[in-house]
Amino acid sequence: MRPSILMPILIPMLIATVLAGCGERTPATPAVPESAAPESEATGRTEASMPRPPVSEPAPAADVGMLPAAGTITFAGFGPAAFGADEESVRMAWGKDMDGAPSEPGGCYVLAPAPRGEPPFRFGFMLESGKFSRIDVRIDAIPAPGGGKVGMSMNEIMRLYPGVEETPHKYTPGARTLRAKDPAGSAAALVFETGTDGVIVAWRIGMPPQVDYVESCG
Repeated sequence: MRPSILMPILIPMLIATVLAGCGERTPATPAVPESAAPESEATGRTEASMPRPPVSEPAPAADVGMLPAAGTITFAGFGPAAFGADEESVRMAWGKDMDGAPSEPGGCYVLAPAPRGEPPFRFGFMLESGKFSRIDVRIDAIPAPGGGKVGMSMNEIMRLYPGVEETPHKYTPGARTLRAKDPAGSAAALVFETGTDGVIVAWRIGMPPQVDYVESCG
C-alpha cells in the first residue's frame, strides 16, 4: 500500500494512542500518618518507642512536724502543761517522742523533740527539780507571745513589748538581753537574746530563776 494511502489511517491512530497515555498518572507516594514518628537513624526505633529520661520529682518540703502550733506557747506554759507541771504533763502536751533526762535526781535538764542531737537545742522544755520551768526557742518559725521571734531586730522587739528591760549580754560583748514581763502580772518573763548586730538569735519564756539562766542546761 502506498504511503499516501496509509497516512490518513495512521495519523488518527497515533493521536489516539498519545491521548490515552496522557490520561495515566503515576500513583502518589502514600503520606506518612501524622501519628507515626520518624525512626532514629542509629537504632531504627521510632521516637515514641525510645526511652525517655526520668522526670525529676520536686524536693520534699522541709519537715516542720516538730514545730508546735502558733499560740501554744504562752506566759502560762505550753498548752495544757503549765509552768510548774511535771515531766509527764509536758510529754502529754507535746504528744510526740522527746529525749532528755537529768544527770542527777532533781537536776536541770531539757526535753527536746527526738532525735534531739547536741545542745544548744533549736526547741526544748527545761525542767528542774522535776518541774517544768521554761521553753527555749532558736528558730524563726515559732513566734513568742506578742509576736517577737528570731530574726527580728532589737528595735522591733522594743516596739512590740513596751517597757522591755535592756541589759548587756553576760558572755557576748556587744550583744544584748531584752526582758519583758507578763502583761497579766504573773511572775513569768519573756527573754530575748541578740547577736552583736542587734538581731534576735534566741528567746525563752518561763518562770524565774530558770528563765534568767543564760547557760540553760543540758
